[in-house]
Parts: sequence; structure tokens; C-alpha cells
Amino acid sequence: MKKIIAPLVAAAAVALPALSDPLKDNQFNTMHSLGCMLLRECTDGVYKVKSITSVSSEYPDIDYSIVADEFNSMLIALEQVGVGVFLADSKYFTTGQRGVYHTVGNNFFLNKEYMGSTAFLMQVMRHEGWHAAQDCMAGTIDNSLIAIIKPEDEVPVIWRVLAERTYSESVVPWEAEAGWAGRTEKMTMEALQACASDVPMWEVYEPTPLTREYLEKEGYITK
Repeated sequence: MKKIIAPLVAAAAVALPALSDPLKDNQFNTMHSLGCMLLRECTDGVYKVKSITSVSSEYPDIDYSIVADEFNSMLIALEQVGVGVFLADSKYFTTGQRGVYHTVGNNFFLNKEYMGSTAFLMQVMRHEGWHAAQDCMAGTIDNSLIAIIKPEDEVPVIWRVLAERTYSESVVPWEAEAGWAGRTEKMTMEALQACASDVPMWEVYEPTPLTREYLEKEGYITK
């Protein structure tokens, strides 16, 4: 895979039509409803997550204290770089979709249907948060590109295989490392903290050769 800089999106990044809110019943759980949410034109049942309490208040029988520190640390770093996190009604997502990060709006959305589990919450938060870090690695969070952070040969084979089974070939490198990060404690947190720091992301994580070539071409790295 030679393409290391990817355009627009992670998990569902496409140019989608703007629709009014509320949508018609037959438009929910489609790419139309997803696009409406991503563009922030559909906001019914979509709430800004301010801390782990924003999530735990929706599921009073679940103990979120065991993941609170990592979750809140990620949330703080995301806020520092201008990425909003939202808990959203499942009606806006396509079937089986647990979360999505939008590189244009710099927001990501957690499917409320699946967040009543600390395991699912952290997996999705880490996965989509990693896509935000990939956005940062592509020069700035304010563009519509994402770059892989880890060399492809460092990604454990299991995550590569799972990505190949789940996603189209064109996005496997990005999704493979996001899958790895999604199941690795604090991996995403550390990447987001690097993104939010005063030190450029590529000085914390050594860029792959093609990512370095892109960063030099765009003037982010000066020789």
C-alpha cells in the first residue's frame, strides 16, 4: 500500500447531502441521516459529551469509573485541538455502525445504542480518537486528510487481517492501526496528547517515509 495520505474521512467519510432535521422516517439509518448528523444539521438526540458523566448519566446501572481517567484525558486533548465528541441517537447511524469521525467538521459521534458498555465505549472512543490523531499527523487537524502514524509493519497482524475483512482495501492501513489503538489502553490518549501539545506530531512520532515526503512537500517539515 503506497498511499499513506488519505482524503476525507475515517470510518464514513464522504461528501453527503444536507438534509433538514427531523428527517422523514425512511431516511433514518441511512447515509442521508449520517450526513445530516455529520454536518450538524440534524441535532435531535445528539448531545455534546463534556466528561464521562455525560455518558454515565445515560446508563445509571453501569460503573464507568474504571475508564473515567483515560476517557476524560482523551476528551480534554480532543477539546484542546478543537474536536467535539457527541453521543448520538442510533437513528442517524448506518446499521451496525458504532461511531464515526468526520475530518471536515472535526467532530466524532458515538452511537448511543452501543455505549452502555465500558468495553464498547472505550473501543470506539479510542478508535475514532485515533482517526483524529491521524488527522493531526497529516499536518494539521484543520485539513481533510489523515496520515498513518505507525509504520505498517509495526501493526500486529491480527488488526491488519481484521481490517482487511471489514474495510475496503483503500483504507486498510488507517483502519488497521485504528483497530489496534481501539483495543490498546492509553495508546490513543498518548497520541491525542501529542497532537494537543506545542510539539508537532511528527516530532513525537517518527513519520513514515511517504508521510515525511508529504509533510516536506507541504512545508510542515523544512529541510
